[in-house]
Amino acid sequence: MEPHTIFLPPRLELKIDLTEEQFWNLCHENSDLRFERTAKGELIIMPPTGSITGERNADLNYQVKAWSRQNNLGKVFDSSSCFRLPNGAERSPDASWVKLERWEALTPEEQNSFAPLCPDFVVELMSPSDTLAKTREKLREYIENGAQLGWIINRKKRQVEIYRPNQEPEILENPATVSGEEVLPEFSLDLATIW
Repeated sequence: MEPHTIFLPPRLELKIDLTEEQFWNLCHENSDLRFERTAKGELIIMPPTGSITGERNADLNYQVKAWSRQNNLGKVFDSSSCFRLPNGAERSPDASWVKLERWEALTPEEQNSFAPLCPDFVVELMSPSDTLAKTREKLREYIENGAQLGWIINRKKRQVEIYRPNQEPEILENPATVSGEEVLPEFSLDLATIW
């Protein structure tokens, strides 16, 4: 008997009641797929990015990691890392950073699973399959759950949307760089290799 292939829409959202352990097992038993889960329990199957987006995301993470290595103020994570936010959502930002003291306050078991915290800094680099409305919703969710700074990098429009607690988002048009502000002291992302 030949194996069956199931074709799903590029961004399938299902409401499935799973415990944290069941979600962890689902993710690991289907390691070729990338999952997120909303606070409402909707399961999102994320499509892989195209090669250009993947290369630009690698550069984004490289720049944040290079900055972090110089100061050792926290830990940098790529899009393969999932975090369990205080509202119950399980999300995987394209790039993120957690202050060292917050990371070290977690148990080894928590660090080795989907860390139960919201990163201090998050970035979503939009790919062709992303919608601006859904990406903005995710950034608001990160801020509401404790992120201190968040960016949406919209390569198509050459815009960066900056999210901060208790403020309206700021939109930068075609910036050459974007600052990490007080959250990532002295960090400036060079967008020349991201656009």
